Amino acid sequence: MIEIEALRIELAGFTLEDMELSIQDGEFFTLLGPTGAGKTLVLEAIAGMVPLTSGRIRVKGRDITDLPPEQRGIGIVYQDYALFPHLSVLENITFGLHYHSADLQASKNWVKNLMDRLGLQLLAHRSIHYLSGGEKQRVALARALAVNPSVLLLDEPLSALDPNFREGIRDVLKELHQGVRITFLMVTHDFAEALFLSERTAILNHGRIEQIGPVSEVFQRPATPFVAEFVGMKNVFPGTFKETIAVVDGLELELPSPPARDKRYVAIRSEDIVVSKEKLSGNGLNVFQGRVLEVIDRGLYYEVSVRTGKIIFKAMLTKSALFEIKLPEGKDVDIAIPSSAIHVF
Repeated sequence: MIEIEALRIELAGFTLEDMELSIQDGEFFTLLGPTGAGKTLVLEAIAGMVPLTSGRIRVKGRDITDLPPEQRGIGIVYQDYALFPHLSVLENITFGLHYHSADLQASKNWVKNLMDRLGLQLLAHRSIHYLSGGEKQRVALARALAVNPSVLLLDEPLSALDPNFREGIRDVLKELHQGVRITFLMVTHDFAEALFLSERTAILNHGRIEQIGPVSEVFQRPATPFVAEFVGMKNVFPGTFKETIAVVDGLELELPSPPARDKRYVAIRSEDIVVSKEKLSGNGLNVFQGRVLEVIDRGLYYEVSVRTGKIIFKAMLTKSALFEIKLPEGKDVDIAIPSSAIHVF
């Protein structure tokens, strides 16, 4: 559906480096990465808003690299909605139809279908000024989809919303994609959004793709230290390997099987580390003594930092678990890491 070949964009102080990306027809795909990684630049390149240094872009087999934006058959939704303040909800939604030759009755039926799906029929004649953030985002979605595009591009569509609207629009996006089966390409820096919405993802860092794959695979098996940290693995260490042993700063970790020879890092999710005031032991567990350095309230859970030798492990405890074991800073504890929870790359 979307084929990006050797895409390169050179700007002052930033380069998008020879990107290769293939997105399937009807897929919900996310581009993930921190601010400044180049995510929005990829969307703008597909939409025809920035000049390319080199490379080609194809949509449904058609080369759109040199076409103007209005001839590409692409809809785009911005994080700030970009609605016309002097037009009503319905006028905003149908604005783009004036520039597309299409069957009038078919277009009316499609717009009605969209407005029904998005709960906008009762707002049709309301001014944009009197809409909530969530309502504005639904209008922006309807406007982008009204021209029946081949691809819908979404630029951080949830980031400008208050938390009470964000979850609702996230659900709307999922239901809408399942209903219309148009290819969705969304930019976000929030991995939780990608995990909920998309089938596959690409992680960008400084203009390069670090990893592409199913969201669950990227989450469970990151390919680089950057990706590991980006998806929430707070225990990432360089290591050396000998058969089923990983050595990290002198600490030996038992692995479930010998890793491939090219592996150089160890990563462990915080939630997979057990912290106890009692002595721990057991098959398949790496057990170490340590001392609690810091306990940080992260809202829904506590992050507990434990020093073992030269290494500081970060573990996750629920609030009830922390209160139950009464774990102050400076306390000596045991930590246990299942060998099956150790990821190497």
